Amino acid sequence: MYIPEPFIEQRQEELHRIINQNPLGTTITQGANRFEANHFPFLFDPDVGAQGRLLTHVSRANPDWKDIQDGDDVLVIFQAANSYISPNWYPSKHELHRQVPTWNYQVVHVRGKIHRLDSVQALRDLLDQMSAVLEARAGETKPWKLTDSADDYIEQLLTRVMGVQIDITSITGKSKLCQDETSRDRTGAAAVLAQHNEHEISNAMLSAPIR
Repeated sequence: MYIPEPFIEQRQEELHRIINQNPLGTTITQGANRFEANHFPFLFDPDVGAQGRLLTHVSRANPDWKDIQDGDDVLVIFQAANSYISPNWYPSKHELHRQVPTWNYQVVHVRGKIHRLDSVQALRDLLDQMSAVLEARAGETKPWKLTDSADDYIEQLLTRVMGVQIDITSITGKSKLCQDETSRDRTGAAAVLAQHNEHEISNAMLSAPIR
């Protein structure tokens, strides 16, 4: 990923926030003859290993995973809020007429090694953990859990999916948030985004460190 110096995201808490708040990761793997891309919700545990780990589950019927071997390299991309930025939102545009459109966004690239979780107990534990975290994220006051469904139904489903653990080797972040513009222009654009109810990207622009 190309990252000009002003847009390098070095804040660990921000990298972790982007992953946790945007858990649907685009997962890039190398198939037999080409790269494959799939999309899975992940649990992120930053306290395991040097960089942390990701956990998810995949369908055993997914042909893209037939060629995946234990320990293969993988890239997972987490995309946070993003927005078009009009030059009209910069105060200086109306004075100097030397601004052009751009697109602001935050993204995290996670690289790691894939490991299959084939045991039934490991898979059940993973699904218990995922449902607890995602039900809480959804705001459920009575969260759904595996035991809410019939045992034979769950046992059948467990034969159709496979747990996946990714041991993270690197986390790279990019926050393109008008850091290369003047404070006045950056604030002006953020204010318009807030008026459009795009508060996440607006707040990120206002809080991004300037180098």
